[in-house]
Amino acid sequence: MIPFLDLHKINDRYREELKASFAQALDTSYYILGPNVKTFENEFANYCGTNYCIGTANGLDALTLILKGYIEIGRLKVGDKVIVPANTYIATILSILHAQLEPILVEPNSETYNLSSEDLESKLTKDIKAIVMVHLYGQLAEFEGLKAIADRHNLLLIEDAAQAHGAVSSKHPTPNNQCPKAGNLSHAAAFSFYPSKNLGALGDGGAVTTNDKELYETILLLRNYGSKIKYENEVIGYNSRLDDLQAAFLSIKLKYLDADNSKRRDIARSYLEKIKNPKLVLPFYDGSENHVFHTFVIEVDDREDFIKYLNQHKIGWLIHYPTPPHKQKALERFSHLKLPITEQIHKRVISLPISPVLSDEEVNTVIEVINAY
Repeated sequence: MIPFLDLHKINDRYREELKASFAQALDTSYYILGPNVKTFENEFANYCGTNYCIGTANGLDALTLILKGYIEIGRLKVGDKVIVPANTYIATILSILHAQLEPILVEPNSETYNLSSEDLESKLTKDIKAIVMVHLYGQLAEFEGLKAIADRHNLLLIEDAAQAHGAVSSKHPTPNNQCPKAGNLSHAAAFSFYPSKNLGALGDGGAVTTNDKELYETILLLRNYGSKIKYENEVIGYNSRLDDLQAAFLSIKLKYLDADNSKRRDIARSYLEKIKNPKLVLPFYDGSENHVFHTFVIEVDDREDFIKYLNQHKIGWLIHYPTPPHKQKALERFSHLKLPITEQIHKRVISLPISPVLSDEEVNTVIEVINAY
């Protein structure tokens, strides 16, 4: 059996370092907002190239707190509309609703699965105040065009980078010749450290990155009951803090993120070069580091038949995602929308095994089995 994702094997590579971090946490007894959180926040901000990072309890909270933060400082107000790709994971849309804003679901580009600037300007109204671009499956959205639109219309541009840790844009190097990464392509970005992510904790976790000092200071308050000084509450806040132990684990795993992403790209290149089955549509990839292949997503006409075939040959798989958000019961208010591209994507996509611990033999087996379908 080739599993879709072997988390034990992924984390077992760091067993001794993780055990040492746990022992240190046990001895020092820092559990909430301790030194490990501050250390990781500094490390991750430096890694992304931003001035600030704020650890949160999870990725959904990270995105919600960005939006709530902008409401708190007056850049957004309750009821404002926010553009979001219709095919994203439902959490992106939930964050907008939790912030009492109105999501405007827009069809993605059918090739990249990401929001495109093409024709987006024609969808703008005076009530739209922000764009949330999702780097879906680990591939950067077309942020240059989206940023140009946001700048022209004074809109906030926000990244859902939950699947894109370490994705790099090679198109716009900074003066010191560093290429900008996910987390530093917008006004603010949200990350998830769910265990299956490219940078995954051993539990839940999330973070916000930004260069906006006012937003940073506001989210620091919001994540901790609206409090900077214990028992003094300045705003109506939340309880959404990155766990100190998870922060220590993330600091360890951050050191290996670029190497792991490189391995994922190598596997993706093998799939793209060697899978020759005309029944499948392989993902778009321009060969750059703008894709970290959190998932390797293909399309197939008869997904149920293909799943049976994979099961017979003991190849792991997952569907990201089987039901589009506007067809979920929770979002029934959007069920009237006509979104044919989104619905077609969700009907056809299936994800193949891809991870930094897949062996060459396993990769070749996946390729052979799929070519024989």
